[in-house]
Amino acid sequence: MTRVVVLDYGFGNVRSAVRALERVGADVELTSDRRTALEADGLLVPGVGAFAAVNAGLKAVGGDTIVDRRLAGGRPVLGICVGLQVMFETSTEPGEGLPDGLGQWPGTVERLPAEVVPHTGWSKVQPPAGSQLFAGVEDERFYFVHSYAVQRFEMVDTTDGRVPLPQVTWAHHGTRFVAAVENGALTATQFHPEKSGDAGAQLLRNWVDTLG
Repeated sequence: MTRVVVLDYGFGNVRSAVRALERVGADVELTSDRRTALEADGLLVPGVGAFAAVNAGLKAVGGDTIVDRRLAGGRPVLGICVGLQVMFETSTEPGEGLPDGLGQWPGTVERLPAEVVPHTGWSKVQPPAGSQLFAGVEDERFYFVHSYAVQRFEMVDTTDGRVPLPQVTWAHHGTRFVAAVENGALTATQFHPEKSGDAGAQLLRNWVDTLG
């Protein structure tokens, strides 16, 4: 059975994430143990709260090193909500903690320029053609709850096409923002698949199916 670790660092809807992964057939462990997290088939990084506090909590348990080590070995990582945001370079969200993210992708997390914030509820997304993550749920709605998002994703190809650029899925609330990124071993969603009903379950199943 596919083994997935949900990283336990004090932030995120960890129990709902564990249950959602178990429902799609994964053997799930909630832990911050470094070795267990490194050796699992997949690692899920949840995140709920302010960017700086989540980022500080993640780094306090060595999560930044765990993510780096896994990605260096091509071992899959999935970030959810602020777990997506901390994969970027920095955030403008105020708060106590660490404003500089893990820097896996270039970009800044910024407040959504919308009349109603936070963006809470179900929204459609615009995945790219050929997305593995959204296979079978391309036209579904997913559950969001956030006030900040990455609104520009600019990654330059420095490999002359030898390495595919990330596939970016977009959504809209006041402006276009990054709803998900698929980048080799690193995948992340701004929405909560564990709260997105059947569509979210299928998306998690799609991710788990890539781990075998």
